[in-house]
Amino acid sequence: MSEVLSKYLPEHAVSSCFELIKSNNVHLKIVNERQTRHGDYRRAIGGKHEITVNANLNKYRFLITLVHEIAHLVAYEKFGRLIKPHGNEWKHTFQRLMVPFIRPEIFPHSVLPLVANHFRNPTASSDTDARLAFALKQFDERKPDIHFVHEVPSGSLFRIKNGRIFQKKGLRVKRYECLEVKTGRLYLFNANAEVEIIPGG
Repeated sequence: MSEVLSKYLPEHAVSSCFELIKSNNVHLKIVNERQTRHGDYRRAIGGKHEITVNANLNKYRFLITLVHEIAHLVAYEKFGRLIKPHGNEWKHTFQRLMVPFIRPEIFPHSVLPLVANHFRNPTASSDTDARLAFALKQFDERKPDIHFVHEVPSGSLFRIKNGRIFQKKGLRVKRYECLEVKTGRLYLFNANAEVEIIPGG
């Protein structure tokens, strides 16, 4: 298991993650990308703890996702199944489990302070922390034709994964107003949403 983990995790996080998996009797599955989630936890028939994590995540996001899901398991075991999935019990458990990993040997200097700040009050998804999500995305393997919304020139057209086409308008606080060409409706996009620029659009 530790050899498998070393493909997906920062080098100095492997042994601690292996211990977390072993001590909590986790059955870990590394699965193909799912658009809607980075990972999940469920208690299978017979009480087995199953955690899945997407194989396409970069090693820093993989680490955060794995610990996020183990925190669900630990919080449910300690506080019972009736707690809120991302309530205070889970938050405090996630914080406690992540603290040993918030070190310069594990996270690069461009990400470490953002991770430390996020874990003062972790949210249900690190994607909602725009600065941290953007810093983590710098370590993704990006296809050459994929850009972030903030990189799209104002007035240009772009396409999202489901094929819908938008025109970038202005910045509203931290998100970008974009007009859907087909419907004429305005939508707000996070700066680090991944899109495909339409040439000459």
